[in-house]
Amino acid sequence: MSDSTAPTASELAQIAPRDKAEILAQALPYIRKFHGKTIVIKYGGNAMTDPALQQDFAEDVVLLKLVGVNPVVVHGGGPQIDEALAKIGKKGTFIQGMRVTDEETMEVVEWVLGGEVQQDIVGLINFAGGKAVGLTGRDGGLIRARKLKLVDKDGKEHDVGHVGDIVSIDPSVVKALQDDQFIPVISPIGFGEDNESYNINADVVAGKLAEVLKAEKLMLLTNTPGVLDKQGRLLTDLSAREIDDLFADGTISGGMLPKISSALDAAKSGVNAVHIIDGRVPHAMLLEILTDQAYGTMIRSH
Repeated sequence: MSDSTAPTASELAQIAPRDKAEILAQALPYIRKFHGKTIVIKYGGNAMTDPALQQDFAEDVVLLKLVGVNPVVVHGGGPQIDEALAKIGKKGTFIQGMRVTDEETMEVVEWVLGGEVQQDIVGLINFAGGKAVGLTGRDGGLIRARKLKLVDKDGKEHDVGHVGDIVSIDPSVVKALQDDQFIPVISPIGFGEDNESYNINADVVAGKLAEVLKAEKLMLLTNTPGVLDKQGRLLTDLSAREIDDLFADGTISGGMLPKISSALDAAKSGVNAVHIIDGRVPHAMLLEILTDQAYGTMIRSH
């Protein structure tokens, strides 16, 4: 869904030049604040499948790069993986929001994420005037991983196959690209001791990468307005303690679990601000970074 209240091109053309200048001037303090800083963006959900929102996203990333911010994109691809699995007659199964990944599924995940999806995003950003480069965790030894041990709250361990837990991230390839004005686009695939591949939750990769790069912000684009309470109201500002309560009473569950956990870990590890924002809002990222309006949930470590 695209936001029907978004102004059309002809409406935007009618904004007086002076008003346009005023809008740009209001962004100046934010541009100054984030100039030279790294922002890690997890790209997923509708923003990734709706063509108009894809274009908005690519334009936002390029604009941020041009005003001196260093965006690093980590992408998911759940719907695209499900589609590819359906073609070979397989159905995805999940345990606690994690995809169970056998050998055959892992092959599909690799060519969908590291091939099709990654290259689509690279193409979108380049078409919008940026210089994007696609990476997987293998490139430059970026993401070392091991098999994830998934233990539920009853202490039972589940075998989720080729799902990885991050052992370490070596960001040197990302830094080298940033220094040359490239925009890294990273697929969440890691490699193990025996060169085996692992499918890693993209929110987890984005969170860990934000920590290692000492990012100013981590932004997770989702298909919800942010974190909602039991009544469906948006919680715009959450501390670590409040999040623990929301886990405990089941307000946060399913696919939101890994998202919030990584956000919280990043906040506790020195990432200044973590935002869970609504990827269905056109230009949500720019609005969040360059205005004082909240477009989702901000997570603080204390």
